[in-house]
Amino acid sequence: MQAFPISDTSPVQFAGPLPAATDVVVIGGGVIGICTALYLAQAGQSVVLLEKGRIAGEQSSRNWGWIRQQGRDPDELPIMIEALGRWKELAAQTGVDFGLRQGGVTYFAQTAKQLAGFERWTAHARGLGVDTKILNGSETASMFPQMSARMRGAMVTPSDMRAEPWTAVHALAGIARAAGVRIIENCAVRMLDVQAGNVAGVVTERGLIKSPSVVLAGGAWSSLFLRNHGVDIPQLSVCESVAATHVLPDFHSGAAADNRVAFRRRMDGGYTLAPAGVAELFIGPDAFRAVRKYLPQLRQTPFGQTYRPTSPKGFPDAWGTPRRWAGDEVTPFERMRILDPAPDMKQLRRLVRNFQTRFPSLPQVRLKSAWAGMIDTMPDQVPIVDHCAAIPGLVIGTGMAGHGFGIGPGMGRVLAALVMGDALGHDLKRFRADRFSDGSAIDLGPPF
Repeated sequence: MQAFPISDTSPVQFAGPLPAATDVVVIGGGVIGICTALYLAQAGQSVVLLEKGRIAGEQSSRNWGWIRQQGRDPDELPIMIEALGRWKELAAQTGVDFGLRQGGVTYFAQTAKQLAGFERWTAHARGLGVDTKILNGSETASMFPQMSARMRGAMVTPSDMRAEPWTAVHALAGIARAAGVRIIENCAVRMLDVQAGNVAGVVTERGLIKSPSVVLAGGAWSSLFLRNHGVDIPQLSVCESVAATHVLPDFHSGAAADNRVAFRRRMDGGYTLAPAGVAELFIGPDAFRAVRKYLPQLRQTPFGQTYRPTSPKGFPDAWGTPRRWAGDEVTPFERMRILDPAPDMKQLRRLVRNFQTRFPSLPQVRLKSAWAGMIDTMPDQVPIVDHCAAIPGLVIGTGMAGHGFGIGPGMGRVLAALVMGDALGHDLKRFRADRFSDGSAIDLGPPF
């Protein structure tokens, strides 16, 4: 099978010397970091984006490639609606065809309970003008005549889109660089430079950059980075496996999921497949520390995870990963440039069988490639998007829970506004950092 297109041996495409100072440093070269840097630069800020490995090397390239409004937490949905429009604008600016297509997203309901949950969510969508609709069993069968199982119904959002993640994020990085963002790969930020309690810059493996503002968009590494500064967030990361098929007939041009299989059409004529609702949680010190806050989520979906007693060596929550270091020490970020977990091939073989059973008229489904990614998540399944109260000058954008690719342009614009003190355009109360420490109850996002 083909190797994943981004690894720590991939050529460095964004390089250059470190500046002595800049207006803003962005830590992390995934879709959230890239979009934040882009909108900051377009607003006239001088920006340096630092990535320890390669642009989009981790979850921003390993996700399903869905750009969906459907099923979003109601407080995320307005930002996602903004993001949908921004994807179209940015795609035109890149001049790159990265597979942005409007094919819709469909969730199948196998029970009346599932369908009722979809109907409750649809009320939120309609209130914001989203074109989500509920299909009955006959309408679902007409939309998917090749499907073997009879469904109770479905929820469909025709305006939702899809794209090829690794191509898309690199295309966005290209327009960010053209806008003036200085992007430097293979350069880990070891820690913040804090003076008199405030951010004064960052200490990188190559030296110091002075800056009064820093955005942490470090994905699965964010909690580890913050812990070194005495800031605790209950972020964990889970591993999910994904696969791509060889060319198959175009029986559906969008994305869809039931309780076993998630799939979406690809530019290359195949489909991206993933096992729906199945993730591996590697148990480490952070998992033990945060377990109480995750109890509501575990009760909601008790079988939504497979538990592993240890993380692979060097992963953020591995037992042997250091939690403290100084600016002159080699850090975990340098020791593991790219999180590259092994896919669960047994799970993926079962996935192929399930997909083939769902759509028996398809020719033999063969996998072209398989990979896995670490998804950063929070107890309530929505991110932290907030100033860090303990370290003024630091803005945190993390815990996107596998939703970050689609919402990236909208969330990047919001994070840029947070940095500059501009109008946000959205209510971020749901995403405040102190919701896990001020006694607030865990308010779970939608279970689908």
